[in-house]
Amino acid sequence: MFIAHCDVLLINGYEFVKDHFDKNVQCLYGMLKRCELCPQKCRVDRTSGEIGICGLSDAILMDCCLAHHGEEPPLSGTRGAGMVFLSSCNLKCIYCQNYQISHKAKGTVLNPVDFARIMLNIQEMGCHNVELVTPTPQVPGIMDALRIARREGLTIPFVYNCGGYENPEVIKRLDGMVEIYLPDFKYGRDGDGMMFSGVGDYVKNAMASIQEMVRQAGDEGRLETDAQGIGKRGVMIRHLVLPGRTENSFAVLDLIKDHISLEASLCIMSQYTPIPSVRDHPFLGHRVTQREYDAVVNYAMDLGFDNLFIQTVDERTCAPDFNRNDPFDFDGFKDEG
Repeated sequence: MFIAHCDVLLINGYEFVKDHFDKNVQCLYGMLKRCELCPQKCRVDRTSGEIGICGLSDAILMDCCLAHHGEEPPLSGTRGAGMVFLSSCNLKCIYCQNYQISHKAKGTVLNPVDFARIMLNIQEMGCHNVELVTPTPQVPGIMDALRIARREGLTIPFVYNCGGYENPEVIKRLDGMVEIYLPDFKYGRDGDGMMFSGVGDYVKNAMASIQEMVRQAGDEGRLETDAQGIGKRGVMIRHLVLPGRTENSFAVLDLIKDHISLEASLCIMSQYTPIPSVRDHPFLGHRVTQREYDAVVNYAMDLGFDNLFIQTVDERTCAPDFNRNDPFDFDGFKDEG
């Protein structure tokens, strides 16, 4: 529930002062002058047209938005998650399932007022939430738009779906603005981060950022749901199992258990699909095997993870095709929590 009253906002039962939003949004905009929005820290002036590894200016760049029914049940529910796919990314993973949009800076240019209207339209469609995919390099304009949308009557939860390679200081600036954090935890070993995403400091930044997300959510990051099982507040951590890299997955699970939380929902994904550029890769060129996936799931259960979402392992193509009106045609998650 979102209610504006004097200088206080009541969002899902939590009170926040409007000035807190304004100050943090202004600070995020200030970071664009010497961009350190993510750990890449390109330090370019994006307000003057300079671009860093993300290839983005200071405007919001969106590919598409839709009601998506293939997310985890607390997000998709019966009416779908209100997915907004943003263009480009601060990581360039060689196997990225969304490579058609994440490796390019192309799409519809929007200002915060326009983007706020899109959020409100998603609510009018009946979606359970507004879920932004890869907001990291565009976070100033997005949070400005969220501030506008909240004041115009947006009541559904805001879901921050990111790759985990975040600047922890930026995540601190989102305190009180995000209801549900949905980060990836891709790598438990920096060698894999360098090999597949070109970054050698993934682990420390993902761990510190997700720790901050859990702190903001409270209750050890546990996902709070309504009477219908729809997510209201909390943290859901995703991990995509890569073929031939079960040891990396084990390391991720160890880090979450030892340094983050056993209470946050954990989504172990089997949907890895080789994209054209890695089909000849020595191990990324094929799907995850049942044995590999089961080993990771069993390891998670042995560690004590209870709030667990798993997928089936099959030969279906699970990579979306953003050249179609609806990029998705598969139903992924099975709730084991």
